[in-house]
Amino acid sequence: MAKPPSLTGENGFHFPQAIVFPSPSPSGEDSAAFDTPGGTPLSNGTGCCGTPSPAESCAQPLCEARDSTQFGEGIKYVSTDGKELACGWGGFTPGCLQLFNTSKGVLFFLCVASFLQGMTVNGFINTVITSIERRFDLRSYQSGLIASSYDIAACLCLTFVSYFGGNGHKPRWLGWGVMVMGLGSLVFALPHFTTGLYKVHSSADVGVCAANQSQSCAPATSSLSSYRFVFMLGQFLHGMGATPLYTLGVTYLDENVKTNYSPVYIAVFYTAAILGPAAGYLVGGMFLNIYTEIHRETDISPENTLWVGAWWIGFLGAGAASLLISIPILGYPQRLPGSQRYIVMRVSEAHQLKDGSHKKASDPDFGKTVKDLPRSVLLLLKNPTFIFLCLAGATEATLIAGMSTFGPKFLESQFSLSASEAATLFGYLVVPAGGGGTFLGGFLVNKFKLRCSGIIKLCLLCTLTSLMAIFVFFIRCPNVPMAGVTHTYTGSALPGGHVNLTAPCNAACGCLRETYSPVCGSNNLTYYSPCHAGCKRMSEKLRNGKKVYKECSCFEKNTFPGEAEAGKCTSSCEKRTLLLFFMFIVILFTFLSSIPALTATLRCVPDRQRSFALGIQWIVVRTLGSIPGPIAFGSMIDKSCLLWQDQCGEQGSCYVYENSAMSLYTLITGLVYKVLGTTFFMVACVLYKPPPAESAQGSSDTSENGNSDLQETKPSLPAAEDI
Repeated sequence: MAKPPSLTGENGFHFPQAIVFPSPSPSGEDSAAFDTPGGTPLSNGTGCCGTPSPAESCAQPLCEARDSTQFGEGIKYVSTDGKELACGWGGFTPGCLQLFNTSKGVLFFLCVASFLQGMTVNGFINTVITSIERRFDLRSYQSGLIASSYDIAACLCLTFVSYFGGNGHKPRWLGWGVMVMGLGSLVFALPHFTTGLYKVHSSADVGVCAANQSQSCAPATSSLSSYRFVFMLGQFLHGMGATPLYTLGVTYLDENVKTNYSPVYIAVFYTAAILGPAAGYLVGGMFLNIYTEIHRETDISPENTLWVGAWWIGFLGAGAASLLISIPILGYPQRLPGSQRYIVMRVSEAHQLKDGSHKKASDPDFGKTVKDLPRSVLLLLKNPTFIFLCLAGATEATLIAGMSTFGPKFLESQFSLSASEAATLFGYLVVPAGGGGTFLGGFLVNKFKLRCSGIIKLCLLCTLTSLMAIFVFFIRCPNVPMAGVTHTYTGSALPGGHVNLTAPCNAACGCLRETYSPVCGSNNLTYYSPCHAGCKRMSEKLRNGKKVYKECSCFEKNTFPGEAEAGKCTSSCEKRTLLLFFMFIVILFTFLSSIPALTATLRCVPDRQRSFALGIQWIVVRTLGSIPGPIAFGSMIDKSCLLWQDQCGEQGSCYVYENSAMSLYTLITGLVYKVLGTTFFMVACVLYKPPPAESAQGSSDTSENGNSDLQETKPSLPAAEDI
């Protein structure tokens, strides 16, 4: 039987409770008895009764109960009161609550919290941002500040929360964080109730040729735009509240389950966070079909560009749910009952520094005061494996943030879809690929019982696979012909950059560039608006749920003026299935490496620095990845724009992209970041220096079989006085 590792801080763990090793009794009886904080013997409870120990002083079965008076001559944990491990609030710890005082119970409530966070921040916000811009007269850069407030708050709070929360009562930090997140959602919905009614009047003839096309430009600023500061406050509270969730929540799960099961628990936790945005898109889209003033009727439909949906309902529901879920999280103890065995048996896989300074983190008093903060940061900066894992995480986060923001736009342009159709199709890709990849990554680490070096190699393999698949962006679909943009009004190809929306057929219509409402003519040519197609009236009947415009002079149908349907013409891209398949592969393997990379980060640092290391990693990932990612992708994609929005002489968003250029720029951006990510994982793998071989050997027996965890350590107990 392999000798277990030394029980000193050098190997990465210590006993939080004092261990007393008195001289063995003459009879040798009762010398193997343990007292756990809960008052029961320290045992996994299965498979040990009746199995004699090779050591004479441990002849009694480990799982046999002992009377408390017999521990005077045995080996004993000097533990705290068992009430500190009970689930409850203060002195209120009813027995029924103890059913949830397990790792699975914690996982359930943390999954609900991460689901709500993902649904609110990454789902509702992205879904309603256009409606908020329209309702409160916001410019694009102002809505960008609202979105960025979340990451700014997280970066400001991460160091403080991860350092002090990592050495404090994690469930309380988590519970208060979720509560703050709920308050942020309520604050975000507040402007709906403090502004006047949204009033809009629409005429069916607006945008039709020969109609009154006069349109006064709105003032550059509006009093309603000041509400952006309220939205920024709500997002700031979202960022503050979510900070403990993905740092302290991960380490709390990791500390209270077996090392081998930790990646699975973390994978389930992150999968819930990925499913949240999918639910946010679906539920948020459903609410946007309801008029924002739910108690009033309107004469416009959701297809109208002036429509504002009930964007605020989702935030009220998510805020209330977050406040409720924070209550049970606040009731959990600092560590779960029975988790002491996992702390005792855990063997560090932390990167070994040449000067041995990593041993400082094993000091029980290290990290409890502010004066240790610089030393903690220095220890992490001297860990090359941790640094390169952070950089690799930042490159992957850049791709994820960029594709999350512009993936629907890419599909919308390539396949000539509406915004809602593109978002739905992208959701069908992300939910199975992102959620499945996240869970599968944790499952593989557990299935093959990978150690830190093996986990980094798995990340490298996943990144290489997605690097090969990203060449899918060589595939591109042709642009749908658009009059005055890609083709002339007679149907011939138009050189790029020569946009001319005016033609003899619509010269007398006085069409406005501000009114963008594409229609598809019966000649399969898309027009900027009914006016630009020369359409003189709108039919009272709908065709396939779409408006129909008649007497269009820019094209003919059987020698008569043509007809046009609202919306862009459909694309007949033959490579659509192949493009979607390889995009699925890229997303799958990108998310497949996320949980292994997170697990490797937890393994390559000392135990007492895990929470702080995650906090520092999140700062690096957000600063170098999540925040600049959409900016990098957006600036590259904007280079492929053919037709810009005209807002009273000011350039707005892009209406039409050149598909071939968009694919090329997306490929270049993705390729650069994937090559960087592969390089960083490779360097992390090469520079990783594991603990001595004897430590790894000693831990192998204690991690493979949960039923033998404590049995393997019994032979070393009589020799404990040699420590």
